[in-house]
Amino acid sequence: MTSQHLRKPLRADAERTVRAILEAAERVLSADPAATMEQIAEAAGVARTTVHRRFATREALIEALTAWATEQFAAAVEISDSAPPLVVLHRVTASVLRVKLDWNYAMARAAASANPEIARVHADVIDRCDRFFRRARAEGLLRADVDLEWARRCYYALIGEVTHGGTAPDGDIDALATRIVDTLLHGLGAPR
Repeated sequence: MTSQHLRKPLRADAERTVRAILEAAERVLSADPAATMEQIAEAAGVARTTVHRRFATREALIEALTAWATEQFAAAVEISDSAPPLVVLHRVTASVLRVKLDWNYAMARAAASANPEIARVHADVIDRCDRFFRRARAEGLLRADVDLEWARRCYYALIGEVTHGGTAPDGDIDALATRIVDTLLHGLGAPR
C-alpha cells in the first residue's frame, strides 16, 4: 500500500495545492538542496503557512516528495501483458525517463531511502522488470541465451546515464527511449 492510500483523501483544490508544492519542491531542491520551506512556498505560489499546514517540517515535505515520485515511478512501470514486448519496452522506457527527469531530486533520494515502503516499491519494480524480460526472451525479442539479470542491469544503466544530470540531452523523450531500446537490443557494434 502506497502513502497515497494511507492518507485520507483531500479535496480537489487541496490536492492541487499539494501537487503544486511538491512540484515546486522538486524544482527548488534540484537547484538548491539546502532551500528553505519559504523558498519552496514562494516557488509554489502559496504562503509559507500553507506549506507548513500540509508538511510539518522540511523533512516531512522531502519524505512526501520522495514518496510521490516513487508512486509515479511505480505507475510508469505498469506493464501490459497484451501489448507486444517491443511496444511495452518502448512505452515503459519513455514513461520511466519522464518520471526520472521530472522528479530527479526525489528519485535520487528514493534510491537511497531507508523507508521500507519505498524499498518495497522498488523491489516490486525489479520483479516486474524481471518478469517482462523473461517474457521478452520467451517471445523472441531477446536472444534465448541472454542473461536476464545482466540485461536488466544494462537497461537500468542506460536509463541511469540518460537521467544522471536531470535533463534530457536533446529534450525528446521518445527519441531517447528509442535510442535506449535500440542500444539494449542491438548494442553498439557493426552488424556482422
